Amino acid sequence: MVEQQEIKQLLQTKIFGHPIAKQFNAYSQSVLKKLSECHTVRLGVHLYRCDSCQHQHYQYHSCGNRHCPNCGGLKREQWLQDRMSELLPTTYFHIVFTLPQQLRSLAMGNRKAVFNLLFEASTYTLRKLGQDEKHLGGTPGIISILHTNGQDLTFHPHVHCIVSGGGLSKAGKWVKEKRKNGIFLFPRRQLEKTFKAYFLDRLQQLYNHKNLQVVDEESYVKTVRQVRYIKWNVNIQSPFGGPQPVLNYLGRYTHKVAITSHRILSIDDTNITFMYKDYKDGDKQKQMTLSHEEFLRRFEQHILPKGFVKIRHSGFLSHQHKTERLKSICEQLQLSPPPPKVKLPVATLAAMKYGVDITQCSVCKTGKLELVATYVNVAREGVCLVNAADLHSRGSPKKLQKAAL
Repeated sequence: MVEQQEIKQLLQTKIFGHPIAKQFNAYSQSVLKKLSECHTVRLGVHLYRCDSCQHQHYQYHSCGNRHCPNCGGLKREQWLQDRMSELLPTTYFHIVFTLPQQLRSLAMGNRKAVFNLLFEASTYTLRKLGQDEKHLGGTPGIISILHTNGQDLTFHPHVHCIVSGGGLSKAGKWVKEKRKNGIFLFPRRQLEKTFKAYFLDRLQQLYNHKNLQVVDEESYVKTVRQVRYIKWNVNIQSPFGGPQPVLNYLGRYTHKVAITSHRILSIDDTNITFMYKDYKDGDKQKQMTLSHEEFLRRFEQHILPKGFVKIRHSGFLSHQHKTERLKSICEQLQLSPPPPKVKLPVATLAAMKYGVDITQCSVCKTGKLELVATYVNVAREGVCLVNAADLHSRGSPKKLQKAAL
C-alpha cells in the first residue's frame, strides 16, 4: 500500500500540476495551481522553536482552498462547533433533491445559475409544505449542502437538506412536529411535484430573460419538455436519532471535496486508481483506473464558481435575526439560551479532531513549540522567501516581487 504522504505529493505533482490544466478557464487554473502548491515552500513557511530543547521545526503553509483534498479539516471542526448551539430537541430529517440526468449538460454550462436554482427550488419546497397546516403549520430550520459529484467523479448535482421536525409559526411560536412515528413530515410525491414545478418554472424565466447559455435552442426545448413528464428524484432517508447523529453526518459531508487522498490507491506516470462505491450494484466497493487527463477533467467539473456558497441556511436558521429567533425558541422550550460562538485556536481544533497536541515538540516530547518567524514567498515564479516582519521596512510585496524576477 502506498503511503498517504506519497499519494498527496503525487496528486500535487502529477495531477494538479498536469499541463492539461492550462486548457481550463482562468479560475479553475488558479485553483489547481493552489492545490499543486499546498504545503510547499511556494506558499511560505512558519519557523517554530522548542522552548526546551531548542529544536527547530518548519511548517509549510497550506493553501486553504475549499477544493483541496488535504485542507479543510479544522475549518470543518470550527463550523461544527458553531452549529452545536443551533440544534434543538426535535427530530431532524434528511432529504436529497437531485437534478435529473437530462439537465446535467445544461447545468455544466450554467453552473452558477442552475446550482442557485437547485438551492432555491429545494428551499421553496420545504418551506411551502412546512407552512401547510396539514403537515406542520410552521417554517422548519433547514441546512442545505450542495454536492456535484458521484463516487466515480461524474457530474451529479444534488442538494442535501437537514430539516428540523418542528418549526416556527408566523406568530413566532414553536410548533411541534406532527408525525412522530418515523414518517417524514411531507408526502414524498408532493415533495417531488412541488420541487419539479418550481424548478422548471424558474428555469423558464431564466431562459426567457436570456440568463441561460444555450447552444442548441431546439435541443433545450425538447429536453425541458421531456423532463416535465418524468418522475424527479427526491430521496427521503430515515430521520436522525438526535442532534449528535446530525453533527456526525454534517462532519462527514459539509466540507466534502470531490475526492480525498484516502480513496486513492496508486498514481503512476500515466494512470490513477481509486476506490469508489457503486450505488447501482448494492453499494459494492470497486476500483476505477483513469488516465491523468481524464481524472483531472472529471475533478475540474466539481470546482465551484468563484465565490459560490455551497452551504446555506434557511427557514428559522436563515442568517438574518437568527440569534433572536433561536433565543426565543429556547425560552419557549425552557432551554438554556444558546452560548455565543467562539473562534477556537488552531491547536484546540486539532486536539479535538485528531487528538494530538500540535504545540508539543516532536523531539523532546516535553517542550512547547513557539513561533519564531513567518516567511512569505514574494516571487510570482520560483521562490523568494522574505520574513513577514521585514516587509514593512523592505517595501511592499509588489516591489519585492519585481525585485525577485
